[in-house]
Amino acid sequence: MAKSVKKSAVAPKAQAIPSKPAAKKTVASAKANGKSMSNGTNGTSISHAQVAQLAHRFFIERGHAHGHHEEDWFRAEQALRSKAS
Repeated sequence: MAKSVKKSAVAPKAQAIPSKPAAKKTVASAKANGKSMSNGTNGTSISHAQVAQLAHRFFIERGHAHGHHEEDWFRAEQALRSKAS
């Protein structure tokens, strides 16, 4: 004869879902509405569109491999800032 198991009246607690760590904020992400950002050295400006275009080129050069968008973005910002100074 099979033993019956009593079900608990209390539902099991759901596991906590870890939150994502806060993303690094850049001048570009803070002013992502097509506005320009200063590179901080000589007052030259780099637009959001310029960074986006270069980051997209890096994405294409990597063979359209997803998952590296932040790396591409920071690399593009750095390249444009060093070019502007």
